[in-house]
Amino acid sequence: MKILVAEDDPVYRKMLETMLVKWGYEVIICSDGSHAWEILTSGDAPKFVILDWMMPGMDGMEVCRKIRENIKDVYVYILLLTAKNEMKDIIEGMEAGADDYITKPFHANELKVRLRAGRRILELQEELISSREALRIMATRDALTGLLNRRAIIDALSRRIAQSNREKTSVGVVLSDIDYFKNINDTFGHLIGDAALRETAKRLLSLARQYDDLGRYGGEEFLIVLPGCNLEDTVTYAERLRVCIEKNVVKTSEVTIPVTMSMGVTASVDGKATDVESIIHTADNALYRAKNNGRNRVEFAIYEKS
Repeated sequence: MKILVAEDDPVYRKMLETMLVKWGYEVIICSDGSHAWEILTSGDAPKFVILDWMMPGMDGMEVCRKIRENIKDVYVYILLLTAKNEMKDIIEGMEAGADDYITKPFHANELKVRLRAGRRILELQEELISSREALRIMATRDALTGLLNRRAIIDALSRRIAQSNREKTSVGVVLSDIDYFKNINDTFGHLIGDAALRETAKRLLSLARQYDDLGRYGGEEFLIVLPGCNLEDTVTYAERLRVCIEKNVVKTSEVTIPVTMSMGVTASVDGKATDVESIIHTADNALYRAKNNGRNRVEFAIYEKS
């Protein structure tokens, strides 16, 4: 673990560095509060800080307050190092944002156990963050394909429409459907059908830009949102995607299955979209025509503001 030590006394500074390195910590040393704050606001800053109370430039109390007021995305654990030991001073330090304190002169073992307590808190925080992220992924991702689930892709489209309305830009929409998917399930079984869905999702992702939104809209249907694309751009993208799907086959240990897709395309230009339902309805009408006209094709419909 990386620890920042801000201490103006060269003797204590060297002693802290020696002990911390011996205990396996990566140590960053500075001699005043202003330098400590610069380090904390730089990239890959330490999450554990030992601050001397009395320092030139910016004292430990001020650094504590700035950390709590300005650093919100991660938690920084603060151990305040002070020669003050009266209760009012300790209360003042804790109210400024310190998590713990140790008074000078201190015993090495006391510092060691206080560091261990702080490290345990930071590790628990990391576990909580990881758990929260895992829950977020579970809530927004389709378990089979890894794409956004229906609710999440609709939310993404809603945000893109709002953005396009504010900025008077375009947003393209592709609603696609795997052709004759029921036949795949009925002929080869649902496990093979699931494999076809996963492989199709991979191909969709292979042609997507980093900022495009892709989701499983339902069953064998996929919804793709293309910010900044007008109708012509979206049709071109969809045709390239259709060809990519058609040229490849789904291979499993048991069978090789050709897969094609029908696609319905529309786009809101100059921020004219009114709502999610109307633009999806327009794309769905185009998709219906693609199926009705023989499948494995792209059809478009001009979106008209209702």
